[in-house]
Amino acid sequence: MSENARIHDLGFRTYDGERHGPWSAVTSLGIHAVQRVLGLKRQARHKVFPVIVILIAFVPAIVFVGIAAFIPSDNLEEDFLPSYGEYLGFTTMALVLFASFVAPEALCTDRRTGMLSLYLASPLTRTTYVLSKLGAVAGVLTAITMGPQLLMLIAYTLEGSGPDNPVDFVTLLAKILVVGVVTAALFGSFALAVSSFTPRRGIASAGVVLGLLVSAIVADALVVEADAPTILAAANLPSLAFQFGWRIHGDPLENDEALWAVSSPAIVAATLVLTAVFVGTT
Repeated sequence: MSENARIHDLGFRTYDGERHGPWSAVTSLGIHAVQRVLGLKRQARHKVFPVIVILIAFVPAIVFVGIAAFIPSDNLEEDFLPSYGEYLGFTTMALVLFASFVAPEALCTDRRTGMLSLYLASPLTRTTYVLSKLGAVAGVLTAITMGPQLLMLIAYTLEGSGPDNPVDFVTLLAKILVVGVVTAALFGSFALAVSSFTPRRGIASAGVVLGLLVSAIVADALVVEADAPTILAAANLPSLAFQFGWRIHGDPLENDEALWAVSSPAIVAATLVLTAVFVGTT
């Protein structure tokens, strides 16, 4: 051994800060997942796609608000401006893009890098880990599912074409919040359920897209072509989410797809049950 060698007993220091419970770990993981999904604290290229997706959802709302502000309502055709429920259709592309190409980042990275094992060795359990990730993904998704409608509600109210009284305003606000949260939870839980089967984000993204397409095609084929029970039309995930919103907002029912024949309570129940199933699968 060299004469200049030294052995230093550095020892260990105990943690003397404030100790938090397991839910603090859930919160911290959720915040980290939000940052990961939005590309925060990462290179600029990771921020571009999430921002574009959110803008896609907001652009139509901004256009409609501008039309309502600068063109008198007497000069607009009846039903020219979409209702709050109908606006969900304008968010279809943004929802599919986010669920397919952004949401898988919340799970796949942990499995690919081995961080999942470290998380589960902490106070986090499988359940709290999944709930934390779902809360993060659904929380970001609400920017798409309720953000534009909230903008329209506030702008229309200030412009004078919104709800007539405070009770109507609060009622409409509650509907927007309920529809936004449930729709975000449905799409977010489905994306995470698919992503839980692979550590590769590309495969997960393809699986989400394929799952949404197959659910729509198979559900409609079973009900329309095979005369299966109409409740099976609820397996059409994109349509189910929008039907839920339309029913909550009380928009008039039409007859252009199988889901219109399903009762509103069944639509609500199917939405909540499928969300719970996807969470359990994850």
